[in-house]
Amino acid sequence: MRSLTSAEVRDIDRRAIEQYGLPGVVLMENAGRNAAALLESQGLAGPVAIVCGKGNNAGDGFVIARHLENRGCDIRVLLACDPQQLTGDAAVNYRVIAWAGTPMRHMATASRPEWLQALNAADWIVDSLLGTGTTGEVREPFATAIAAINDSGRKVFAVDLPSGLDCDTGRPLGSCVRATLTGTFVARKIGFDTPESATWTGPVHVLDIGAPRALLDELDRAR
Repeated sequence: MRSLTSAEVRDIDRRAIEQYGLPGVVLMENAGRNAAALLESQGLAGPVAIVCGKGNNAGDGFVIARHLENRGCDIRVLLACDPQQLTGDAAVNYRVIAWAGTPMRHMATASRPEWLQALNAADWIVDSLLGTGTTGEVREPFATAIAAINDSGRKVFAVDLPSGLDCDTGRPLGSCVRATLTGTFVARKIGFDTPESATWTGPVHVLDIGAPRALLDELDRAR
């Protein structure tokens, strides 16, 4: 499938939910499960730190945490927001791991040294901070979290795209995660066609979320 803009990504989710009747939480489940499988295929030699923001990208991270924990992985969720800010499908999946007692730290007010300490033992960091809808310069507390991720020296798996990368231009919005590997959903993002974006994404793997083939074919022909 051709590369997609941020507007087209949103349109796929909207139409899959509204036109085809596929619940958003199912799309998120498929996305997170397939992302967890991709990360596990890279070899996990130690703990995994899953850094989550407050949008649907964070919801993907909560699903990843659940699936990796179910597979016996040593994981810890680092939450860069007040849980009360979570809404919709992200809130659903947060409640699941909270009730399950998944190891979690609330880091919304953490300093860079505190972030670095929390990331220090990780073999991999999962970047689920910001998604394709991010616009404007990255603000706090996400800028501090991104700086710590980049300073940590750990391998980084970006969920959908590196946090702080503009989906449509492939250029950083100020602070930007430098990923070792990116698992992107449905199709490559149009910003990935910008050669310099590879500096931030690393190798990109396209992951299925279960959106109907008819919908994807229609969108593929639209431009």
